[in-house]
Amino acid sequence: MTRLDIAKQMIAHYNAQDADSYVALMTEDACEAAYRGAVVREGREGTREGLKAMFAEFPENRAEVIDAKQFGDTVTLHERVWRSADAQPFDVLAVYSFEGDKCSRVEFIR
Repeated sequence: MTRLDIAKQMIAHYNAQDADSYVALMTEDACEAAYRGAVVREGREGTREGLKAMFAEFPENRAEVIDAKQFGDTVTLHERVWRSADAQPFDVLAVYSFEGDKCSRVEFIR
């Protein structure tokens, strides 16, 4: 499985609101952060808990991959995100960094 495949699988787990399977594809010390900025979810457990809280708040949340590219050990996904069926979507460029076959960091440009 390529790193691009792993990132897309993470989105599939995200859309299924399956935080456990999502973080299983991450390193133990992985994080999610604003691009070149503050960490918003730290570690595998922090990411799991943050996602579960978000899924509880937004039970219809989903993301669609608009474009995807792999550059060496880095994957970028242009994602369109809806918090609910009625909500206005917003676009995010997500940068996925890897250590081996596990995602070590996801940074969001919004």
